[in-house]
Amino acid sequence: MQIPFHRTHTTDEEINAAIEAIKSGWVTMGPKTVAFEKEFKAYIGSQEAVSVNSATAALHLALKAIGLQRDDEVIVPTNTFVATAEVVTYFDATPVLCDIEEDTHNIDVSKIEELITEKTRAIIPVHFAGQPCDMDEIYEIAQKHNLKVIEDAAHAIPSSYKGVKIGNLEKSDVTCFSFYATKTLSTGEGGMATTNNAKYAKNMRINRLHGISRDAWDRYTTKGAWYYEIVDNGCKYNTTDINAAIGMVQLKKQEMLREKRAKIAQTYNTAFRDNKNITLPFVKDDRESSWHLYVIKIANRDEVIEKLKERGVGCSVHFIPIHKHPYYKEHYAYENAAYPVANEVFERSLSLPIYPDMLDEEVAYVIEQVSELVG
Repeated sequence: MQIPFHRTHTTDEEINAAIEAIKSGWVTMGPKTVAFEKEFKAYIGSQEAVSVNSATAALHLALKAIGLQRDDEVIVPTNTFVATAEVVTYFDATPVLCDIEEDTHNIDVSKIEELITEKTRAIIPVHFAGQPCDMDEIYEIAQKHNLKVIEDAAHAIPSSYKGVKIGNLEKSDVTCFSFYATKTLSTGEGGMATTNNAKYAKNMRINRLHGISRDAWDRYTTKGAWYYEIVDNGCKYNTTDINAAIGMVQLKKQEMLREKRAKIAQTYNTAFRDNKNITLPFVKDDRESSWHLYVIKIANRDEVIEKLKERGVGCSVHFIPIHKHPYYKEHYAYENAAYPVANEVFERSLSLPIYPDMLDEEVAYVIEQVSELVG
């Protein structure tokens, strides 16, 4: 068998929605983008939703909205994709790395306060693999030290924390989602920022399109006008109606797609639970994971990846910690010894295929090969 690490869920419904958007004449940001925002915030429960071209863009605009400045500091987990730290550097601010929990791979809240200085302005918790972080504890720390909370929810649609969907936790300032090709809601490229703060939403809408005072799509309708003003130093982060059309189709399928991933995760759990050489993913009782990733921990990770590849099974590793990347190590002098848990987790982590369109025989084949190699 040849089983890729990921296969995007795409049907005629998504294809036809994209074709319809193209035929409408709106190939950039237009009415479908606005409709997608309305449907997304209704699904999440938030008061505002701002569509952008990536989660990276959403994170950048969120930090701009809260007023991050040069020499400020933002606390992020070292176990994340580089974008989480990268956006902090856009402001000439410093990403301050925090170690993680061994079981969930999420930020270790017990390590956060020791990292806070007079320069700290925000915390960016990352909901690894779709499991929400310990948000109540994070809010308590943030309130105590007057910090903003911006959730990196690139993995977390649809996830929930204590019965509330991620993206609608009232004490968060902004939550940022990814619609990249491998994500649980995929538009190829794309992202969304949700918030219950109208001021932040207005700021992000203006800055997603060069700091223009009005959305470009609106200016070119019969109700629009040729005149506009640049009111802020913005970016080119808008999405398109083609992406939004696909997103609206995918949004309607989120519960069904999550159930399929959860079923695969349970099949893996059942198959591997008696294997003493495999540590299974751990999800806390008071939250629900989107199951964007299924990550096991094993002793001979590198060897197993290569052998699985030879046998047609695509795998990955999430993530190479930020402090190990040459650029960040050199520019911010991160010490490897400061992140013992992340180091240990990284050396043993292996992400197995988990996507809604995996066939039962494909799941069985992955189980067979992993069990044989990690027996």
